[in-house]
Amino acid sequence: MPSTSAGPLIRTESLARRYRMGRETVAALRGVDLVVERGEYAAITGPSGSGKSTLMNVLGCLDTPDEGRYWLNGQLVSDMHERQLARVRNHEIGFVFQSFALLPRATALQNVELPLVYARMPRRDRGRRAAEALARVGLGDRAKHRPAELSGGQRQRVAIARALVTNPSLLLADEPTGNLDTATGEEILALFDELHRAGNTVIVVTHEAEVAARARRTLRVLDGRIVSDTTTGGTLAA
Repeated sequence: MPSTSAGPLIRTESLARRYRMGRETVAALRGVDLVVERGEYAAITGPSGSGKSTLMNVLGCLDTPDEGRYWLNGQLVSDMHERQLARVRNHEIGFVFQSFALLPRATALQNVELPLVYARMPRRDRGRRAAEALARVGLGDRAKHRPAELSGGQRQRVAIARALVTNPSLLLADEPTGNLDTATGEEILALFDELHRAGNTVIVVTHEAEVAARARRTLRVLDGRIVSDTTTGGTLAA
């Protein structure tokens, strides 16, 4: 189950991130202050080049800020070195990518097991946990199927099961419906609704208004800053 520790799940203070592009320095994040409480369902939106992907990478501990501080689940992750960040990514964060990022020769069960392999969990335990995660996303009967034998929606469900198998504090999804047709994308968004109702903290990064509308909170990023922070009821009752 998600952590029940005191305090917000995410807190940032004055996050800044810059990149060198040729002779120029590009400010991708410019002093971002953000608090995300446990159990929230938030969407990060903005046009291409706005900084939303950089913010996602920092929140997911895939990148580190040049300035500012970032606490995740009470840990000051902005001061951690790469080995510590790898441990945080494995234990605290479940990632869902637009491209699914599944191993093509591995079964659905083996793909879901992968984070547990990195965590050095015994084989018997990780098989049980992976099977439970697949059942949670409605794919208990597809454990032995390889990605090529699954539909796009089923592949994304496998990816979501993999993200959930470590019981992470944060589920972070990057354009999770980008490679899916409208009907299948709706199924995946309905699954995110279910996960949110079950108490998971979900952050979706998207440029699609329809996807953002499913969240209970929308953060719009422009020129490296959060320019609006809107709380709504989402399209479904919580």
